[in-house]
Amino acid sequence: MRTRFATRTLLFVSLALAGAVSAQAASAATPSTRANVSALKDSGHYDRFIITYSSGSLQHSDRAVMMRDIDGAVRRAGLDKAKIAGSGQALGAVQASFQRRLAIGSDLVRTSRKLDRNEAAALMSQIAADPSVLDVTPDVMMYRDPLIKAPDLFQPAAFTPNDTYYPFYQWHLKAPDGAITYFGDANLGGANVSGAWDIADGSNVVIAVLDTGITQHVDVDTSLADAGYDFISDAFVSGRPTDDRVPGGWDLGDWTTTEPWLSACTSPSRPPESSSWHGTHVASTAGAELTNNARGMAGIAYNAKVLPVRVLGHCGGYTSDIADAIVWAAGGHIDGVPDNQYPADVINLSLGGGGTCRTYDPTGWAVHVANQLGAVVVVSAGNSNDDARNYSPASCPGVITVAATGVTGKRAYYSNYGMAVEIAAPGGGVYQDDDPATGVVSYDGFVWQALNNGSTTPVALGTSYSGYAGTSQAAPHVAGTVALMQSARKALGLRPLKPLQVLAILRKTAMRPSFSLRDNHHYIGAGIVDAQAAVEASINGTRNGAGGVVQ
Repeated sequence: MRTRFATRTLLFVSLALAGAVSAQAASAATPSTRANVSALKDSGHYDRFIITYSSGSLQHSDRAVMMRDIDGAVRRAGLDKAKIAGSGQALGAVQASFQRRLAIGSDLVRTSRKLDRNEAAALMSQIAADPSVLDVTPDVMMYRDPLIKAPDLFQPAAFTPNDTYYPFYQWHLKAPDGAITYFGDANLGGANVSGAWDIADGSNVVIAVLDTGITQHVDVDTSLADAGYDFISDAFVSGRPTDDRVPGGWDLGDWTTTEPWLSACTSPSRPPESSSWHGTHVASTAGAELTNNARGMAGIAYNAKVLPVRVLGHCGGYTSDIADAIVWAAGGHIDGVPDNQYPADVINLSLGGGGTCRTYDPTGWAVHVANQLGAVVVVSAGNSNDDARNYSPASCPGVITVAATGVTGKRAYYSNYGMAVEIAAPGGGVYQDDDPATGVVSYDGFVWQALNNGSTTPVALGTSYSGYAGTSQAAPHVAGTVALMQSARKALGLRPLKPLQVLAILRKTAMRPSFSLRDNHHYIGAGIVDAQAAVEASINGTRNGAGGVVQ
């Protein structure tokens, strides 16, 4: 966020964002800068493209003109004739078809066959040659972060109504005061959520979790599941029989162990997996886990309402669907979808994909709309041990990007890093002392929450719990903390904090470990989120980082 948000927010002044940018602004950029090819991979294949036209252009207002110009771009890119690929494969002539207009005003177009990286780049460049085009980007898949799961032998015993695992497993919610955990580690990396519970519990706040959806569980609040929405518009990805969007934020499963997903979604780097129930785990951390009920685990903003929005299914989820879901979750209107009756105060995105997120990109644009509506957008930095600026939405303007740390407070070995990261939070270091060189997997190496028992489709009522490690687990620690901050203010009759004010407080109050936050130049933001300090500062007149006092 920081300057990434501040310098770009001048470009957008209202929710008329999609219709307020002039053609002159587009002509100031070159075709090469208007075509964002950073997400294209040498081995990738692409047949969906998102095009943003300036508001005053004929292409924006007349679909026939738009498609005529795109057909011309297909011809100029040399894709309008059948040909033989170097492998000997016959490739048909490419035709383009309109799919839909996104909430941000961009248009989704699909080609009749998948294009390789060079073909896709050529087509995007030719489309961007039109000066009325603000941005062209491939509609790529985003994914939940790769799962690092605790070994089966580490799992808690089967559910028993009077049992609670909070004192044993959930180091990540406690104070980083060096106290020895149940499993023998000095806790130097907790988020100090337990200290914040004396002040706030999340009441009167909505957290939207854009993920795989949520499942029924004996220890999870699913009261807003029917009010959520399934934004996956592709039947292959959703697992539903039709290409549409449907009410309800329920997780139908995202397994890739059977066809047709086994062939299409897996590779040596993405092996077949059972359903992850990723959204249930993330939502539980943020606040959906029922708390102080003598069973299971605890959630952070446990009296907040968690709104599940399904954007990830088999293979992942398309950027175009995720962008629409961000706007809808914040209270914006989406054609063909009933308006959200529970606009989110904070949105959590524990997902991502390759490519740099730029000002006019669909995800960055959608985040700005959400910010304008008052929603704080929290995202995971990614699990590639790489610079977060190379990933989206981690590099988007207006988001709070979260890296992962472990029980010792060190950066988790898998966590992305860099100047795109604003803050860190517990994600789990997996190994003893957060050190992969030990080769010893630790109970304290994971974030523990509820999970469904099913391996493909969900069982009717889950009873299991599991440990995951990743920046996916770090992000909801920050989202839950933001919910506590806003809840504390609402309880006192104060106005909710604006996104930039939230960020300023999180950074100002973050715990700074004794070792360097740069970790061999691997910068992970201002420090580890301190929930208690952030909540206290949010109601105590802390300066907002822009010269004013938060009231």
